[in-house]
Amino acid sequence: MTEHATEKQPGSLSTTAVWVLFLAIFATVQFASLFTPALLDDVDAAHAQVAQHFVESSDWVTAKTNDIRYIEKPPLPWWIVAVMYKIFGQNAFATHLPNALAMLGLAALGWAWGRRAWGARAGLYAGLGILTAIGPFLFTRFIIPEAILSLFLLSALYCLITGLEDDRPNRFYGFWALVALAVLIKGLIAPVFFAGSAIPYLVLTGQWRRWRTLKPVTGLLLFLAIAAPWHILVGLANPDQGKAVGNHPTIGNVHGFWYFYFINEHVLRFFGKRYPHDYNKLPFVPYWLLQFVWMFPWSLYLPALLAGVWKTRGQWLRRVRPDGFGAAGFRERTALLLTLFAGFTLTFFCISTNLEYYTFLAWPPVLMLIASVLAGIEQGERKPASVTVGWLTGAQAVFAVIGAVVALVLAWGLWESRKLPFVADIGTLLAHRAVAGYTLAMSHLFDLTGPSFAALRLPSVMAAVTLLAGPMAAWLLRRRGSHLAASITVALTSAVFLIAAHIAFARFEPMLSSKKLAETILRRGSPADSFIIIGEQSDASSVIFYTHSFLRKPALLAYPRCGQNGEGSTLLWGSCYPDAPDIFLSDAQLAARWGSGERKWLFAQDENRDKAEKILRGRLFLVEALADKNLWTDRPLR
Repeated sequence: MTEHATEKQPGSLSTTAVWVLFLAIFATVQFASLFTPALLDDVDAAHAQVAQHFVESSDWVTAKTNDIRYIEKPPLPWWIVAVMYKIFGQNAFATHLPNALAMLGLAALGWAWGRRAWGARAGLYAGLGILTAIGPFLFTRFIIPEAILSLFLLSALYCLITGLEDDRPNRFYGFWALVALAVLIKGLIAPVFFAGSAIPYLVLTGQWRRWRTLKPVTGLLLFLAIAAPWHILVGLANPDQGKAVGNHPTIGNVHGFWYFYFINEHVLRFFGKRYPHDYNKLPFVPYWLLQFVWMFPWSLYLPALLAGVWKTRGQWLRRVRPDGFGAAGFRERTALLLTLFAGFTLTFFCISTNLEYYTFLAWPPVLMLIASVLAGIEQGERKPASVTVGWLTGAQAVFAVIGAVVALVLAWGLWESRKLPFVADIGTLLAHRAVAGYTLAMSHLFDLTGPSFAALRLPSVMAAVTLLAGPMAAWLLRRRGSHLAASITVALTSAVFLIAAHIAFARFEPMLSSKKLAETILRRGSPADSFIIIGEQSDASSVIFYTHSFLRKPALLAYPRCGQNGEGSTLLWGSCYPDAPDIFLSDAQLAARWGSGERKWLFAQDENRDKAEKILRGRLFLVEALADKNLWTDRPLR
């Protein structure tokens, strides 16, 4: 590494100023949003239940949710959250803190790597891009491991490239250990993604000849020492069980961990053959267009990046050869490695089944590449005549137009709701359009209506003002040649918009979380009571989480054990084990238990309300309705 690559460049911020800016954005955008909303139903609280199990159980091998085996995913994210619970208690803050810290870690890595490869300004923009892009913010609002996985894999790639550049072979143990930890985060896709970028990189740069320095034997042993023990222990603890309960027509035999985890959850999921089929796949065109959305507003500079790549397409291979050591060579090799990693990720999930956030891994490296081009153009380092400051000014103009259009849409929503009082339960004002059956993470956005803005006035005003003023200011600064100020203005505009977005997200709590219903049970119930769900366990997973320490028993589920038609998809495999707890009720069993013994609380979403009323007609006492959720009891409350 040369001194030129990391020295403070003219017109750049000092390291202290950079980190003051990073920490200010992190504190207001990421950290401040850890306290609201409450844990969400579905995957958020369902995964939090697994961490609860680890905290309260001596068994840290077999994950369970609602006392049912949940062995389809590796345990490290839940182990980390369990440690947070021991420190901060079982709450939303502790649940989401690891994701927030991972985002800060990604920003630090982007800054350090970008600074070394392309200079101080590129490092600044890489960190700002990671902290203020829309996608990384949206998909750290609930407990999924993508942010942590991205941090581990990108750190592993950084250990690989810097170990080769600096001739520090011991650094390669770092990438072996980090990839092993990534396996415990997300499974076998971790080494696949690492190898899918690292091997082509070594071949294209000619550094494959140094394969012995990569510690292939001792490094592999380290990898296995970290990644293998849990897989072995959980496999031994969860073997094949013979015939499924009720001779399930699809599962047949209750396969143990080895088949369920490696075949069903890895191989069959990739080909869209996993059972149960409770996931979605984005169509080809929306899949690629949404990548622009997730990296917005920094994706506005993506055309400049692509133009630069095209203009220099005949030169890049010569620049990445191992004889090009020094700042220039490292710059080109970094661009190659990040491109391979992002490209492999995007191609993989374009073929495989996917959800919107599966491509999270690709966003930080692309944002780093955009940062390099943005900084290079601003500082006059981009030689191709087609990649000039005009590309940046045009991008700012597009941002200003997009900001004005979105501000007008928000103004329309505010006008439509002008005569309505503030409504705390936004669910009563939504359309419930059920786009993609709510299997996509952002499906509820399509439920917005004009009247629903009665609950969104503050964030709508904040966003409208920010999107009118910020992009226009950045455009004017860009035209005046104040490029550093213009780019920082883009970051600050996005940061304020994300704060407004989080306020709006918190207003969706009645729709997305059932904590209020859990509080009703805590306030008016008894520890002897039972909680019953008609529908999926995930429909009311936040009620189970928040009442767990009070009721001290799993929720009862109103569908057959080892459901014949895919009922209870989250718990389907675990419920088929012979030793699964007896928490599954047929319609007849529910009707027989209702009104006898301890008090019963019954939860059902609106789509299952008719079923509840059919089974228990005349014996339901409605306690509370929240958005599209209903809570009944089996006897009058005092």
